[in-house]
Amino acid sequence: MLKIGVFDSGLGGLTVVQAMTKLVKGAEIFYVADTKNAPYGEKTPEQILRFSLAVTQYLVDTHQINALILACNTATSAAITGLRERYPSLIIIGTEPGIKPAIAQTQTGKIGVLATPATLQGDKYHNLVQTLSCTQNIEMFEQACHGLVEQIEKGEIDSLKTTQMLEGWLSPMREAGVDTIVLGCTHYPLIAKTIEKVMQHEVKLIHTADAISKHLLTLSGQKGYQNEGDLHVSIYATGQINLSMVDSILDAYDSLSFVEIKAV
Repeated sequence: MLKIGVFDSGLGGLTVVQAMTKLVKGAEIFYVADTKNAPYGEKTPEQILRFSLAVTQYLVDTHQINALILACNTATSAAITGLRERYPSLIIIGTEPGIKPAIAQTQTGKIGVLATPATLQGDKYHNLVQTLSCTQNIEMFEQACHGLVEQIEKGEIDSLKTTQMLEGWLSPMREAGVDTIVLGCTHYPLIAKTIEKVMQHEVKLIHTADAISKHLLTLSGQKGYQNEGDLHVSIYATGQINLSMVDSILDAYDSLSFVEIKAV
């Protein structure tokens, strides 16, 4: 059976798990919300790598995973190279901002990117943008969203404070005619409706959860895993976790077990 470890600094990575439950079968998914160390987006690359290595070692030792999903743009930027070096036998898939599909879908050539500070400052992001945009006539509007992950973790999806934060970040994009926004953090799809409301016009929101699931099926199929049978999801946390948010994110999935752990 395919045993899949998935982690994020909090609940945002459950948007990836939600997509996986629609496509992946015959597997066990072990999700770790590293809430003790959240948010990753304002930590140093060295700290993020250390947290990522600790969570991965826990998943390997305790659950014998054979695939790992970094359901976090920030962790992907800071840690995926180190994880692949440390665990060469694992299928390891990261999460990157959907710049390529945004370029393909924009009509105005003006693309917004909402992400954590660490993601926007990372070499991986800069290399991705440079590679994909050098031959395209596009204009990028990048915004580091300080404090947004914390708002989402508290369940303040459309509160006055969250809306005001988004208004400050999105109003320049709205006025410039941005028609496509890359959600560069797995938490951000959870506030998609609030983003659409603040933008006040039709906007395409790009996130990559479905693409991650399809890529996992391709790589696991190459190793002989059959995508058939029952799927089981277990969720773990290194600290406090918002149970109502867990329920709202995964409300379409019936067989969900939750276990809270003190440390990973």
